[in-house]
Amino acid sequence: MHRPSAGIPAGNSKVLAADPAGEPSRLVAKLWQRVPALDALRTYSWRAFGSDTVAGLTVAAIAVPQAMAYAQIAGLPPQYGLYTAIVMTAVGAVFDSSKQLINGPTNAISIAVFSALAFYGTDDRVQAAVLLALLVGAIQMAITLLRLGDLTRYISHAVIVGFTLGAGSLIVLDQLKNLLGLPARGTGEDHFLKRLWLTLAQADQTNLATVVVGLATMALVLVLRLANSRLRLRIPEFLLAVVGMAAIVWGLDLQQQGVKVVGAIPPHLPSFQLPVVSWVQVRELSGSGLAIAVLGLLEAVAMAKAIAAKTEQKLDINQQCLSEGLANLAGSLFQCFPGSGSLTRSTVNQQSGAVTQWSGVISAAAVAAAVLVFAPYAHYIPKASLAGILVLSAWNLVNRQQLAYYLRATRFDAAIVLLTAVSAVAISVEFCVLIGVFLSFVLYVPRAARVRLTELVLTPERVIRERVADDVPCSRILIYSFEGELFFGAAPELDEHFQRIRRAVQPGVRAIVLRLKRARNPDAVCLQLLDKFIRRMQAQDIAVLLCGIQPEMAKALDSGGIRALLGPDRIFEETGVVWSATLAAVRHAYEIVQEDLCPDCPRLGQSLDDKQDWYYMI
Repeated sequence: MHRPSAGIPAGNSKVLAADPAGEPSRLVAKLWQRVPALDALRTYSWRAFGSDTVAGLTVAAIAVPQAMAYAQIAGLPPQYGLYTAIVMTAVGAVFDSSKQLINGPTNAISIAVFSALAFYGTDDRVQAAVLLALLVGAIQMAITLLRLGDLTRYISHAVIVGFTLGAGSLIVLDQLKNLLGLPARGTGEDHFLKRLWLTLAQADQTNLATVVVGLATMALVLVLRLANSRLRLRIPEFLLAVVGMAAIVWGLDLQQQGVKVVGAIPPHLPSFQLPVVSWVQVRELSGSGLAIAVLGLLEAVAMAKAIAAKTEQKLDINQQCLSEGLANLAGSLFQCFPGSGSLTRSTVNQQSGAVTQWSGVISAAAVAAAVLVFAPYAHYIPKASLAGILVLSAWNLVNRQQLAYYLRATRFDAAIVLLTAVSAVAISVEFCVLIGVFLSFVLYVPRAARVRLTELVLTPERVIRERVADDVPCSRILIYSFEGELFFGAAPELDEHFQRIRRAVQPGVRAIVLRLKRARNPDAVCLQLLDKFIRRMQAQDIAVLLCGIQPEMAKALDSGGIRALLGPDRIFEETGVVWSATLAAVRHAYEIVQEDLCPDCPRLGQSLDDKQDWYYMI
């Protein structure tokens, strides 16, 4: 008899699993793969629901003021930020590969939206923002269908470490004004550091009551966290701290002492409305749409990878791109502006104990409930309390043990981490990942382009091994081994190696053996250099033999015309026996030399048929 999966009502078991053996049908399995939130229900429990509920409510407490602020950054009325926090968060969570990533309005994307809509008037800006969300979603869906999202796996993890360090630092610096009760200075067009400097220049206006509220919130969170750890409880420290501080602000009327609160929330929910598509606006916004789509994916994937590094969950990057595209497309149907994976809310969600994607759905529902029902109570949430929570989240976001490891591992990793982190603060968080990827490319390509050339010899003990300084060079046969990636970046170094071999050619040299077993991925540039070298040696009546040829290299030699140039008897492919191809090539070289051996040759007085005692030192 079929037993329903855990967390699924027995009455639905036949719908979810048509196979009488208990295995889901192919269609249902595909549905679970494309809708990870449904897949999570198969093993869902009341304990997981409780953890997701606590995390979702905690995220919602931060999402409401953040969404309103991000809408203002984008130059839009605050209710559109709330719409985005409801629709995009819910849709993104259902399709997210990451179990803790929270979608919605973000600081980075809001700044990019503001730049894209800078030339639109107030009346046209909302319509343009909704159309921009449609374009962003469409572009992200195209990236998903072409499976280009998998390219993000080539981003070094050092970039992710640098991203979390820079983003965490940015959160702390950005929240200082709320912790100290200082007014924000500068305009949205000013750089972050300029606004921070202008704000801190007013440090003499620090509000003591605000500082006390912020520090008290952080202290309460730490005490509750310690109690959870020591007593093995599951107290929602973030949520209780926010609610407790809101009650204190309301009870003591601390607003009269300068403590800033979130303020009134517009009691309206988004309604279905098709975006107005103007081809003139599509042309105007297409460039910005592409930039925001790519930046949004990088931001979301970077955040998802940072969380996965802590939770050790497996990510499907293409599925993650799908969720971002669907979230933006759905958002454009409910008057939302573009969004992405949120750094702060995702961090709070993960640290609050979220188990599955349903914490994001619960968070969206809680934001909607706050808009409709709890607006009067949310009014008293102090901004200093939210700032304290964000500062603690930023501290926990950075894996300090991993950071120390990357900083001391290699200079390459340390440079990537530090430059990515600095660019997040000094330039912008939305571009720091791009900068980190670019730096990875700039620093890695020269390392990948290194081709190692090793000279081999046949010793008096009849062992073929790497040549050392005391070995007497052979004046008839030269043996070399190449190791590295033979792509265009390695061409200059490969050409230098060929010149070194040509300089080593003295009168009497009859054959050159090139071992290419560890030479990989040849391109046209390097194949041309090899072709040129072979022709020069042939012009000097010197035979060139290639050995250790792997299947991929063999195909390249065929397509590049080198097999036809050398002839099949001078190319020795791998046979599965260690060193056999190289031994066969060396023996063939001695067949070319015949009895014209050098004075110090270890084969003097031996027959060519005497092969059983030839070895390699590996």
